Amino acid sequence: MKKLDELEIIKIIQKELGNDKFIPEDVESFCVKNQNIIAKVDTLVQSTDMPPKMKLKDAARKSMVACVSDFVSKGVKPNYCIISLNLPKEMSRQDIIKIAQGLDCASKEFGVRILGGDINEGMEISFHVCMFGTAKNIVLRGGASPDELLFVSGPFGYSAAGLEILLGHAKSNRKFKIDATRSFARPTPRLEFALKSKRYLTSSMDSSDGLSVTLNEMARQSRCKFIISNIPTHDSVAKFARGNNISAEKLIFHGGEEYEFAFTIHERHRNAIQKNARDTKTPIFEIGCIKKGSGVFIAKDGNLKRLHDAGWHHFG
Repeated sequence: MKKLDELEIIKIIQKELGNDKFIPEDVESFCVKNQNIIAKVDTLVQSTDMPPKMKLKDAARKSMVACVSDFVSKGVKPNYCIISLNLPKEMSRQDIIKIAQGLDCASKEFGVRILGGDINEGMEISFHVCMFGTAKNIVLRGGASPDELLFVSGPFGYSAAGLEILLGHAKSNRKFKIDATRSFARPTPRLEFALKSKRYLTSSMDSSDGLSVTLNEMARQSRCKFIISNIPTHDSVAKFARGNNISAEKLIFHGGEEYEFAFTIHERHRNAIQKNARDTKTPIFEIGCIKKGSGVFIAKDGNLKRLHDAGWHHFG
């Protein structure tokens, strides 16, 4: 029997629900008494999302960050959330305190009120976070047009490198280790920048599953060709990759876990976007442009190399 991947599972469920023309977005929206509610649910699971050396406090915070990041890419302020915890029976009092501290940290950091939730007993730790906000509209994944500019917040590659270090698969100098492992364990969604810049964005998407996933999905929904002429990273990532015989391209484009976002704008708004980045101390990279056509390509030495979607996919 053929093994189902994430996309096929989603298609099956949507078909059975009578919604087989579903267009994926980073969040969902629905209207209640003329109020447009924005909602997002995400899950962080111990066996797939928490390397052994990751602190419980950081894991708890990151479970909320995953939802906040999707709100960021839509230009929406999250306001409330409910959280369901699945915990093994051997959890200690100190473990629970650390989890509560991580949730409280994220709640205060992003201004999200935790309303309540549920606790269940299970074989491993998991966090199920459902977050809510309100907005008249969101920035769609598929709004890019030819001749627009392509940006990302960043940089990329550190989180994937940090995971390799935490898993004991790679080594680095002390400074890079601190930067990379922090990038993985304590990512920072660019909420203030996104809220200030929303009116200039023509399309946008969260990058947590890998930049190659994000750019290919945006190009597909926009029915355009995305051309990358500037790689959004720093020299230290390439140096780390060479020293550990790892592909730098894999770390930057396919590693995931950045919780940054990609977005497109009209060229006339470049200065406004750059000013917002300076004002909010947000690192952004102008990485390319949008053209007629399809697919995502890296421009190098006068040639175009196809960038395939090779990021994280559940059941892949």
